[in-house]
Amino acid sequence: MQKQSNLSRLMGYAGGHRILTYLSWVLSVMSALLSLVPFWYIWRIIHDILEVSPDFVEAGNVTSYGWSAVLFAVISIVVYIAALMCSHMSAFRVAANIRKELMRHITALPLGVTEKYGSGKLRRIVNSSSTATETYLAHRLPDKAGAIATPIGLLFLLLAFDWRLGLLSLVPVVLGFLIMMKMTGKDMEKRMEQYQNALADMSNEAVEYVRGIPVVKTFGQTIFSFKRFKDAIDNYETWVIAYTKGLRLPMMFYTTAINGVFAFLIAGGILFTRGGVTNEVLMNLIFYIVITPVIGTTLTKIMFMSEDAMIVGDAINRIDEVLNEKPLSESKVNNIPKDNGITLEHVSYSYKVNDSERGREGGLGRDGEKNALNDVSLRVKPGQTVALVGASGGGKTTLANIVTRFFDPQKGRILIGNIDIRDIPKEILMNKVSFVFQNSRLIKASILENVRMGKPAATREEIAHALEAAQCLDIIEKLPNGIDTVVGGGGVYLSGGEQQRIAIARAILKNAPILILDEATAFADPDNEMRVQQALSALSKGKTVIMIAHRLSSITDADCIYVLQDGKVAESGTHSGLIERNGIFTKMWKNYSEAAEWKILNENKGLEVNA
Repeated sequence: MQKQSNLSRLMGYAGGHRILTYLSWVLSVMSALLSLVPFWYIWRIIHDILEVSPDFVEAGNVTSYGWSAVLFAVISIVVYIAALMCSHMSAFRVAANIRKELMRHITALPLGVTEKYGSGKLRRIVNSSSTATETYLAHRLPDKAGAIATPIGLLFLLLAFDWRLGLLSLVPVVLGFLIMMKMTGKDMEKRMEQYQNALADMSNEAVEYVRGIPVVKTFGQTIFSFKRFKDAIDNYETWVIAYTKGLRLPMMFYTTAINGVFAFLIAGGILFTRGGVTNEVLMNLIFYIVITPVIGTTLTKIMFMSEDAMIVGDAINRIDEVLNEKPLSESKVNNIPKDNGITLEHVSYSYKVNDSERGREGGLGRDGEKNALNDVSLRVKPGQTVALVGASGGGKTTLANIVTRFFDPQKGRILIGNIDIRDIPKEILMNKVSFVFQNSRLIKASILENVRMGKPAATREEIAHALEAAQCLDIIEKLPNGIDTVVGGGGVYLSGGEQQRIAIARAILKNAPILILDEATAFADPDNEMRVQQALSALSKGKTVIMIAHRLSSITDADCIYVLQDGKVAESGTHSGLIERNGIFTKMWKNYSEAAEWKILNENKGLEVNA
């Protein structure tokens, strides 16, 4: 099937407003042609003045020609404004419809897709890409129609009065056009995509960096602790400097060419007046000197239109990339799991690594894919607490995300209560599973509304009880409006540990029988960590729990510990059993214990110094 053009794709979002887009082109062409009429009157004025020179009083039509030129200039401006009004009405409708469709589609996508893109990149696609289409439709397309009409009218004017001077005027135009084609060819299109990629990566990492500022300030780190953000900035800087230097020479030649028309006209004037200066040659020479700057302006417009066409093409590709992401399949049968046991059978999952991450990832496949899980099988009995441990990148978070169906495994299957989770309706699955992640986020709403997200029909008393069970009373007491205080509004902000406790209150209110904990105490200070642990203990009672933890002391009582390495289960067993095995977990426990002892020792030394 033939691929739709960018314009056809955009017009698909315009609906009944597409006629306004086409009307704006017609009006822009009319405006462009009308804008050339004053130049004809200027030529008439020059003609009349030179005809009666030096008795200029006899030039009686100069005033009427002047007012006629002004009239047509004003009409041209009015028609152009009408063209822009039509194009803007259509462009705004297109941009609005693109954003609506994107947001509808994003809300239907699995959470794993949004995590893959990152909030910064998705925000840029929704906002910046749709804005690029608005600029293209509202300004560039009408201008393009006018820019195409202008050279046709100019060609007539240039050749109508003195074809020799007209041809000389076209020489720098041809040179400028050839240089412009070199700058805006396929290579430029590829460079534009690279530029947008670099910009998207930097935007994405900037959002993540801003979110992590509390951690940076708490631990006194610098920007270099966020290496990915710095790498994104460095990558963007390298690309922009190389791109600018690459275009420096052709841009210099282009500017020289389109502004060098006067040199050709003066040379032609000298050549054509060797036998003496006549009024006709002088009149035409003056006229061509007046009108030729329009050529340079038109060429420059066309050049920027070519660049904008590439930008909008890249924007549409990015929009389509999101729209091509498939929502997870939905079960039409109300399969309800009989119990809360979780089984993974030969589960594998890999993801593509982008260019900025290739240097940091090892073990990539032929297609640049990272194996996050590789043939993982495990069983969590109803009411059991299991822990997932291992080095970063071992597959722990991916496993937790697959159990909550943020995305589906590429091989194997996950069962809850002996039913494949793909056969469980989304509403039933979400009521079955709660999760508290290390980067739990609160929306800009009251504490009450943030907690109520766990159970929309909950009463105020139920929410208050959940907050109490989550050890949140000290947070509520210091807020100006208690549980009705809006987080993020009026200067009210919570620390990472406090946000975790609010998120735990949400999970307590939901009271789902399966609980996923992914580094739930990662951003908590010592005081908050103790309270978070108490809240998690209240939340976990009687539930099937999968917990990911770097603090190995928090999982000593787990029914089973799975050690993940390179996407595989390397070891499994109880804490004591793994220690006796003297394998990977034993080494991890030894390193963790030594680090904890070193920390306590240094804290004691600090106390002695202060004393």
